[in-house]
Amino acid sequence: MAETAPDISKMTFEDALRALEDVVRKLESGEVPLDDSISLYERGEELRKHCQARLDAAQARIEKIVARPDGKPTGTRPFDEADG
Repeated sequence: MAETAPDISKMTFEDALRALEDVVRKLESGEVPLDDSISLYERGEELRKHCQARLDAAQARIEKIVARPDGKPTGTRPFDEADG
């Protein structure tokens, strides 16, 4: 892993997800030397954490949107919950 990798904290969710998918492909190929595999795994974990943080922030924003017309919260519900 001699190439310089972009700073994860500056990556968009989509860029980080693509980078994580690339890490997984490389690790699954079995063609990466052990030391490089460890470095790749560490980078993959950082990418996963970054993606999870971005998803958590998006969910928090969606939950803030759920409010009555007077601005008072109606509560929160999971984003993927069916209306009922």
